[in-house]
Amino acid sequence: MWNSSSGRGISVTGGLLLAAIGLSSLVKAHEPRGASHAPRISTSRNYLPDEVNDQALADKSNSHGWLAYGRTYDAQRFSPLDQVNAGNVGTLGVAWYTDLPANVGLVSTPLVTNGTVYFTDSRNIVRSVDARSGKILWTYDPKVDEAAGDAMDFAFLHGGRGIAMWEGKIFLASVDGRMIALDASTGRELWSTRSYPLGEDRFVTAAPFAFRGKVIISDAGGENGKERGVVTAFDAETGKIAWKFYTVPGDPTKGFEDDAQARAAKTWTGEWWKQGGGGSVFSEAYAYDPELNLLFIGTGGGVPPTYHMRSPGGGDNLYLSSIVALDADTGKYRWHYQATPHDSWDFDNSSPIILADLKIKGRTVKALMQAPKNGFFYVLDRRTGKLVSAEPYAKVTWASKIDLKTGRPVFNPEADFELTKHAVVWPGTWGAHDWQPPSYNPVTGLVYFPKREAADTFLDNDPEEVQKFLTEDRSGFHVRYPRYRRIVDSSPPTTSLIAWDPIRQRKQWEVVLASPWSPGTLSTAGNLVFEGDVEGHLNAFDARSGTKLWSYNVGLGVTAPPITYSLDGRQYVSVLVGFGGGFSGPAGESAAKLGWAYGRHTRRLVTFSLGETTQLPSLPSPQRAIPIEADFKVDPALAKIGARQFRRCSLCHGFGAIGGGLAPDLRASPIVPVTVAFDSVVRGGARRPLRMPSFKLTDAELTALQHYIRQQAGLALTQGKDAH
Repeated sequence: MWNSSSGRGISVTGGLLLAAIGLSSLVKAHEPRGASHAPRISTSRNYLPDEVNDQALADKSNSHGWLAYGRTYDAQRFSPLDQVNAGNVGTLGVAWYTDLPANVGLVSTPLVTNGTVYFTDSRNIVRSVDARSGKILWTYDPKVDEAAGDAMDFAFLHGGRGIAMWEGKIFLASVDGRMIALDASTGRELWSTRSYPLGEDRFVTAAPFAFRGKVIISDAGGENGKERGVVTAFDAETGKIAWKFYTVPGDPTKGFEDDAQARAAKTWTGEWWKQGGGGSVFSEAYAYDPELNLLFIGTGGGVPPTYHMRSPGGGDNLYLSSIVALDADTGKYRWHYQATPHDSWDFDNSSPIILADLKIKGRTVKALMQAPKNGFFYVLDRRTGKLVSAEPYAKVTWASKIDLKTGRPVFNPEADFELTKHAVVWPGTWGAHDWQPPSYNPVTGLVYFPKREAADTFLDNDPEEVQKFLTEDRSGFHVRYPRYRRIVDSSPPTTSLIAWDPIRQRKQWEVVLASPWSPGTLSTAGNLVFEGDVEGHLNAFDARSGTKLWSYNVGLGVTAPPITYSLDGRQYVSVLVGFGGGFSGPAGESAAKLGWAYGRHTRRLVTFSLGETTQLPSLPSPQRAIPIEADFKVDPALAKIGARQFRRCSLCHGFGAIGGGLAPDLRASPIVPVTVAFDSVVRGGARRPLRMPSFKLTDAELTALQHYIRQQAGLALTQGKDAH
């Protein structure tokens, strides 16, 4: 057994961080027992760090490690391991755990090779831990607060969904836009290259992707309004930029980077480049086919997101909401498929992509599969981009079907809210499925992913009506970005785990879940599907029937997808436990109801194996933040102005200032009513090391923001409720 004294946790009272956290002694672990179970582990090669290359990443039989975000190039997130199976999963227990204080949301996929687990936390800190015990071997802190400085903007609490490996190197895409290469053995920084200049309205939350001696980074920021989507490839050895591919064309008067951009420009009208256009590849929508030498990416929606404002006069607006195939060596365009032309509903195609060879109508199709936000499940021929099939996996009202001859959706005119002035659309802007990674089991032939059923209400109104909804309705209405003239109705969603047959294009089974949001999945040859839930469990389901076979209470909501690996003849299942991510910020009320309050619960990396009995130390019970009373008189007129200022705060602090756990619930903060203290945090950067940006606000804007937050606290207190 390996032990150390536990690091002190976070104590929060009224939104104040009261304890400094040491990062050197954070692990309590239990060494696995001797192999008491007959191993059924593949004898494929145990790759070393300097052998994580094309051969290793293409080798589906490699069961020892987890070498990429999707495990292998095809991003199937399927493991051939079957030592843990449907017959014995009930004996799965905790082998070891690593405490990770000072973290909030953990959404990263750990990587495993050569007996070592690597992962990144909510502050972009990379850790290497022993895969047998959980002992921390090294840590690397990119010091984002120092690197970004005054350019730190919102979303800096979203520390990224993973890292990449290639030939002895670990690659980190820091939230401030750097690609950083580390020595896998020591954590020493080898090189660092910035993908875009500081000060641009961009940030990075996606995991990088390594392939063929290169590693790519993509960024987000379309919400800020001036992003032009781009994917940047770096030489894995030197850090030099190898190529860039832009997902939307730039200013025509400055010329185009290539023929693909010139062709795309013909599908736009107006002066789109002044707004940027959007199209960011902000999620892990990557896969690589070494035989075809094609890299596949999924692109985001447009800026502005309403079609008629973005491109007055029409046009498909390539390459928005599309899957694009690129030459892996040069980044040159090869083909594209656009799932949602004329998108006004934020239907990004940035959901993960899966590659598989499917037997369809008697022939083998080299398929590309995706379940994007728009509610249709797509199967494409990845050699050509031709649509093979598309059927709805959730309730869809924006289109009646996808025309297989043209590959285009048949639009429902009633969903065009810019013409109808009002539309209720299924699915809503959160999508029927977003970034949460699916898995594909080639044994069952099924794809497993979380599905979300919810509608959004869109209004095309004058600014006064928009402001009325924002300030007078606390049921969840909000204006995402007022220049888009869009209102989203957060009607209660239903969430489920769905098993989808991509050949027959139909649901095989579905398990309705209690949680309003679910993380990604892992499937294995043991006839199992693993998925966590935000109530605080890791669950295992029968891959063929959907029957729940095992559930373990990890003490805190899970928003990260699990992985599995083998070592010394034993199979392990590992998951980062730490409620957070996008849902815990803007979702506000529905996230707050879970009670995973900011700073109250220690985040962990937890690893399971058969027959283990290590007990996880109990965590505090869920607790909803309680708004505080304060000697502060709210001016309703100022609060109305402050509501506009709070929009960019809501990504972390929640819509309506209802904190969901990613950041402090400001209605419960004693800092807000005290102007000097509030100023020191909001404009002075006092909490920048904790990823709270500083903002350039006038005195009047700061005061208005203060009045809005206190107004929201007063509303909760007046109604006799807790934080929501």
